[in-house]
Amino acid sequence: MWKAVKSLQAEGFAIAAVPNRGYSLEAENDKLTPSGIEKFLAGGEYRISVADSTGSVLDDLKEAAAKGAPAWSVRIAEEQTAGRGRFGRPFYSPKGAGLYVGILLRPKLTAAETLFITTSAAVAVCEALESVCPEPCEIKWVNDVFLRGRKVCGILTEASFSVESGGLDRAIVGIGVNIRDTAFPPELQGIATSVFEGRECPAETRAKIAAKLLERFRYYVENIPQRAFYAEYKRRSFVIGKRVEVRSGDLCESGVALDLDENCFLKVRLDNGQKKLLSGGEVSIKVQ
Repeated sequence: MWKAVKSLQAEGFAIAAVPNRGYSLEAENDKLTPSGIEKFLAGGEYRISVADSTGSVLDDLKEAAAKGAPAWSVRIAEEQTAGRGRFGRPFYSPKGAGLYVGILLRPKLTAAETLFITTSAAVAVCEALESVCPEPCEIKWVNDVFLRGRKVCGILTEASFSVESGGLDRAIVGIGVNIRDTAFPPELQGIATSVFEGRECPAETRAKIAAKLLERFRYYVENIPQRAFYAEYKRRSFVIGKRVEVRSGDLCESGVALDLDENCFLKVRLDNGQKKLLSGGEVSIKVQ
């Protein structure tokens, strides 16, 4: 028994020893486990694995996909040592402070529809966080979720296409959410926030968020042809009507974001009067 207890403690479980009565799991346990997440899932088949620490959940799933892992294989980590975001930027992933999720998809989509995977994920994240947090979430086009005016989640989709069919072979979605208060590095201070900033994160909350995220994301992905995500994505956008900087390579232009069309292209009127439709895969923007 003593060895089993020590093994569980080494895995991060909080265990209390009660004289003459034995051992018990403490109520504040928030260790992520497949069974701990699955008990909050209402339905659907998922293959969930959890790592105490890994380089990147995206890379883990790439390796699994190459070996034939099925759709809705899910990789979650307590810590990432090489997490990444768009354009190869590092994603801060400290141990126990966030929810770092990778999801393998094998949908039948065209290359143009791959953007909708990211937008579907953004809406699903908002709904999952709002299920445990009273404050509304917003979306910064195309892949960042904001809470209280600061970034709380980043999303990255990496896709692989079939040479024969020209269609999508697989997509791996990486989602990183800041859950607990943490000391952000200097470059993120004033920019990033956490869901439970300034307060305790209740036990099992991360598991509840993970389950809700998977359920809502699956619904939106399976209904991409109907653009089920679109109304909620547009409603949550805080870019529309704002002045923005548009960056594409070395080019930087300023203008006003006018609207978001049904394909999630951002309509922008540049300061020179020119109007452009921007694809999320081509540019990045900065709200001024």
